[in-house]
Amino acid sequence: MNKEFQVGVRDGIPIALGYFAVSFSLGIAMLTAGMTAVQGAVMSVSNLTSAGEFAGVRVIAAGGALVELILTQLIINLRYSLMSLSLTQKLDEKVTLWQKLLIAFGNTDEIFAVAMNHQKSLTLPYMLGLQSLPIVGWTAGTFLGAVAGGIMPRSVSVAMNVMLYGMFIAIVIPVAKKSRPVLIVASIAVFISSLFRYVPFLQGVSEGISIIICTIAAATFGAIFFPVAEETQEERPER
Repeated sequence: MNKEFQVGVRDGIPIALGYFAVSFSLGIAMLTAGMTAVQGAVMSVSNLTSAGEFAGVRVIAAGGALVELILTQLIINLRYSLMSLSLTQKLDEKVTLWQKLLIAFGNTDEIFAVAMNHQKSLTLPYMLGLQSLPIVGWTAGTFLGAVAGGIMPRSVSVAMNVMLYGMFIAIVIPVAKKSRPVLIVASIAVFISSLFRYVPFLQGVSEGISIIICTIAAATFGAIFFPVAEETQEERPER
């Protein structure tokens, strides 16, 4: 087996374990929304995005329109386009266009972070190894979560949905502690989301539209008041 592939597989093990735990609760949420275990597994293996899938399932469960689902996924997953473009700067020059598209398909937040911290140029075998176990873990967790959700008592399956919020807290809190702008932007998103939950005349807005509004409003505020200065040529680190 290619050594680069082996290194990638090793680096992907922690991601795979985390994905399995989180996607287990996703499978339960899918079952609650009326989806089958097979449908959930197909959705996960073809749409590798935790936030996007959770939001999509909630729109489906709420009976939202198809346009809401499309816009929600577009906005939530738009960041992957930027991450993939950034990732190409570290890819080995031998990686072809079609191979880049294949790598982009399996690019997630955690995989991107590990890949960017890799000390060498990113080869195709390494990226395939890094992505393989997380994809399996995410898909298997979704399937088994949906299966187990139909067997476990409702009180247990409902309690396991807390894992989703635990994942978001684990992602946001460490960064927010180090960055005041992130803390403020995240707080604005929470505040606006609470308005849709508790203000009477806003409660009629569908969940998909409310997610879109919260995302755009918080991101716009952050872009206006906390712009990120572009690096000059001298400031950019040597690759």
